Amino acid sequence: METLVTEPTPDAERTVRSDGFDLAVYEYGDAAAPTVVLVHGWPDDHHLWDRVIPLLAGRFHVVAYDTRGHGRSTRTTRTADYRLDRFAADFFAVAAAVSPDRPVHVLAHDWGSVEMWEAVCEPGAQDRIASFTSVSGPNLDHLGTWMRAKLSRGAAWGPFTQLLSSTYTFLFMTPGLPRVLLRPLSAERVWRRFVGLMNETDAANVTLGPAFREDFFDGMRIYRANILPRLLGPRERRTEVPVQLIIARRDVAVRPAGYADTQRWAPRLWRREVAGGHWLPFSHPELLATATAELVDALDGGPAPRGLRRAEAGRARGRFDDQLVVITGGGSGIGRETALAFARHGAEIVLSDINLDAAKETAELVSAAGGVAHAYSVDVGDEAAMAEHAAAVVAAHGVPDILVNNAGIGQAGDFFETSARDFDRVLRVNLGGVINGCRTFGAAMAERGLGGHIVNLSSMAAYTPQRGFSAYSTSKSAVFMFSDCLRAELAGKGIGVHTVCPGIVHTNIVATTRFSGVSAEEEARKQARYDDLYRKRHYGPDKVAAQIVRAVQNDRAVVPVTPEAHLQYHFHRFAPALARFVAARVKLI
Repeated sequence: METLVTEPTPDAERTVRSDGFDLAVYEYGDAAAPTVVLVHGWPDDHHLWDRVIPLLAGRFHVVAYDTRGHGRSTRTTRTADYRLDRFAADFFAVAAAVSPDRPVHVLAHDWGSVEMWEAVCEPGAQDRIASFTSVSGPNLDHLGTWMRAKLSRGAAWGPFTQLLSSTYTFLFMTPGLPRVLLRPLSAERVWRRFVGLMNETDAANVTLGPAFREDFFDGMRIYRANILPRLLGPRERRTEVPVQLIIARRDVAVRPAGYADTQRWAPRLWRREVAGGHWLPFSHPELLATATAELVDALDGGPAPRGLRRAEAGRARGRFDDQLVVITGGGSGIGRETALAFARHGAEIVLSDINLDAAKETAELVSAAGGVAHAYSVDVGDEAAMAEHAAAVVAAHGVPDILVNNAGIGQAGDFFETSARDFDRVLRVNLGGVINGCRTFGAAMAERGLGGHIVNLSSMAAYTPQRGFSAYSTSKSAVFMFSDCLRAELAGKGIGVHTVCPGIVHTNIVATTRFSGVSAEEEARKQARYDDLYRKRHYGPDKVAAQIVRAVQNDRAVVPVTPEAHLQYHFHRFAPALARFVAARVKLI
């Protein structure tokens, strides 16, 4: 059974008169706080924002209204009443009524965003509009100009894909047909399921107004009133209002390419791309609320958060500038070199290790190289400790953009000589640490909605059966499959999962590997022997770190590192029986 979103209760309601229309206006929060006006599109009314309003009303004076022809506002059957200039005039009337002395900030979606592009490009708009966050709704004049410019240069693919995505609009612009062909889709339950499917969100998150079916058909007049005139005869439209674009990469109606030239007309521009569908107010309310609040705060003189700095258009930056990278096991080896590698590309680093002194030493090396790093101590295998650590990191530094689950330990020895306690210890750290990192930091990344990258350190041992490594190989093989599953699960969130599989690499994990079934003296001798052999391999952790950075840059899923790791990866895929035959007859320890 669906549990629908609770409708937020307005603190005040009023009617604003504009051009003969009565507009239903709903206000939330402290009227003395900065005002954020929310503008809906088709086929919605102000209920589009039911999940966003509670996230903003604690800090802002939030105003939502039903645009003309929708919800409880005056209805009309005249197509001319749906022209963009009429909607823009309505907005200015609402803004003057709810915030007569101060300019307002705007968050708008779909046709609401198209209408607001009309408003912000009016002369003097910057005196009434402090900022405009645009979601899934372009300026039609800009879009028409972009399409003409592309076609004049023989670059037809971008305009073609946009036209292909917009073919439904021709149906909407045909009088009479939508009421016949789309009547089943206009049923509330069907529409909720359709929007939920298109946005990969629960249908219960899709909030509709009581006049939804009327809005569904009446609102289509906006297509007939505006699309062809603006695309066929685009005007030069500029704005001085600060604009933040929220671009849904899986938007079936508006292709991201159409925003390519926006800075030409809006010089104060921020651009965020989201791995989401068209109706982000239903699927990503936290993201929209956060993005809007960050821009408001920055324009009011506050420090620009990392995400907003990264979104600023026209700003020169390094590959990982304004990105936060969280690395476990960062006190030495691959973790340390990965911290240094990302820092050299401009990233801010949060690193942890069970040994706090080692973590601090890595942080000092990052600082000495001109980077920024923060050191923590945590046992990644302790679920509660990792949850507490992640909460502290997010509170102090924000949600990471890149998570590197690197912490791990070594274990060697025949299975029957490996105690259950040792076996469990390896699984708790090598597998459990990865799971705990993904469950805590990864969950925060998914909820934020801005995508990101998770790097899980597996090993060549994950796909190389061999005697004497049952515990270690099992843990790394589990990390490999876990990463495959997580990659599929997070694809809809725009989070890439990268499985890095080092081969013979000299790190201190070799010198600290425990050997089952031998005396302490024999274990120390084996540790020293294999540490020396790995050292002579001359393949250091810095090379693995470089591969990790490259994997994130190029969005590579599985990354064998070292020649033998590459060879064994393909060998095991195409000749697994031969790999098992060799494993049964060759013992490396």
